Amino acid sequence: MKHRQKSLLLLVSLMLAASTLLAACSRTSETSAPQGDGQTSASNEVSMEGMPIVQNPINLEFFAPKRFAASDWNNILIWQEYEKMTNIHVKWNTVDRDNLVEKRNILLAGGDYPDALYGNGLSASDLMMYGEQGVFLKLNDYIDKYAPNFKKLLEEYPEVKKAITMPDGNIYSFPTITDPNFKSMLTGAFMWYNPEWFAKTGQSEPKTTDEFYEFLKAVKAKDPKTIPLGGGPGWAYLGNFLQGAWGLGNRGVTHPYVDIDPATNELRFFPIDPNYKELLQYTNKLYAEGLIDRDFFTANADQIIAKGSQGVYAVIADYNPESVYSNLKGYVGASALKGPHGDQMYSYIGSSVGNPGQFVITNKNKNPEATVRWVDYLYSDEGSKLFFMGVKDKTFTEKASGEMDYTDEIKHNPNGLTQDQAVSQYLVWPGVGYPGILKQQYFKGSEGMPASVDAAKKVEPYLIKDIWPPFTYTKDETERMTVLRADIETYVKEMTTKFITGGASFNEWDSYVNTLKKMGLDEYMEIYKAGYNRYTK
Repeated sequence: MKHRQKSLLLLVSLMLAASTLLAACSRTSETSAPQGDGQTSASNEVSMEGMPIVQNPINLEFFAPKRFAASDWNNILIWQEYEKMTNIHVKWNTVDRDNLVEKRNILLAGGDYPDALYGNGLSASDLMMYGEQGVFLKLNDYIDKYAPNFKKLLEEYPEVKKAITMPDGNIYSFPTITDPNFKSMLTGAFMWYNPEWFAKTGQSEPKTTDEFYEFLKAVKAKDPKTIPLGGGPGWAYLGNFLQGAWGLGNRGVTHPYVDIDPATNELRFFPIDPNYKELLQYTNKLYAEGLIDRDFFTANADQIIAKGSQGVYAVIADYNPESVYSNLKGYVGASALKGPHGDQMYSYIGSSVGNPGQFVITNKNKNPEATVRWVDYLYSDEGSKLFFMGVKDKTFTEKASGEMDYTDEIKHNPNGLTQDQAVSQYLVWPGVGYPGILKQQYFKGSEGMPASVDAAKKVEPYLIKDIWPPFTYTKDETERMTVLRADIETYVKEMTTKFITGGASFNEWDSYVNTLKKMGLDEYMEIYKAGYNRYTK
């Protein structure tokens, strides 16, 4: 009897111990898991304003692309300074920007992703897909409580909120926002002339596509060693500059293949439009006659920079050469060219929402409140100044008037580095995406330079007015659109290059169009129209 009583007492004791242990484990799990209701852990409360963000240091891990291989984001001035301010240490897992998509897809597919993805340029389709799967956290409540700077911008720019709110009503990301008054940033790259060639050829700045062709021919005739047109690399910059002369891309660069057909006022997939064929035939003529750099479609950015820095290009399709290439000064921006049918439109302009998916927080993150505050600071004036200018007297100087500029070591690097290369020793913005707001006051990169501002003023009379932000799609639309885009848009890129370089004859144009239709172009446009209708409503 006593033995049974002892056994019973032992059993009860064990059950109570187990119950206590389970409760303790449950409490541990609750406090360490991402808090969907915006509550914070009492042991390390997140401050609602000011710095530091947390009283006790925490560690986070972010995945990001970078422009220059030598740049170590784990040991760079900008993040070292920000860690001192915030009490948040970020371990950076970076990848070359050219390998970003492949590496990110591997991480997400394998479940081995970090606390947040920074500067990844995720599309609305990606956001919707991974958001509904629960991989990316819903940020609506976090923004409302922990992102006062970003929340204020959403109220100031309703189009931004519209662009980042998915069809399910949720926000999964922080975007890049550009001040609408910062025109040289919204336009970005231009066509740039070395004005010395106007004197050497006896020609004035071209006003039409025919005059542009004649100018390039004159450069080649005057000096066969000079390459009339270079930069890029690839079709993106050159194509976006030229296509307005054929009336294409009339809703901006955020939608690189779809615009509005002015004849029908309906959506148009313009890579199959007859005007697009004419544009490619024109560019093919330039290429065939040796007026475009032969490496234009095959070299990478570093190779083009090294080549262009030798001063071999008379005309450059790129961002401001002064910041991109070493020792190139004095290039001037081109105006919009008038095309063969009378079109004179500058369509290379984006919306104030540069990209909706520049910062997402994953379900691996145990400190989402602190993470939201970390990224929210980048949308403030102080945060923008730190991010783009760095630290006073280390990376920039400031006059009594408040005017700021980079130090001479950055602007006139003694080792021959371009401004972007020199900046990247201390800051991380050159050449990659980022969350935050771009204002001319704090941005001294290519688009903020005086020559870029002047170039934007030059094309302003020809800028398109109705600029589309990214559209959003439902989960089913996203899944289908992802497949269709992979086939259709890849094929367009391949064939565009082949038509220009002679790898495909224009006799194959009808076959090209039919192939796109077989790939599901009609369905692609139906889904596109659903996103467009959602945007217009």
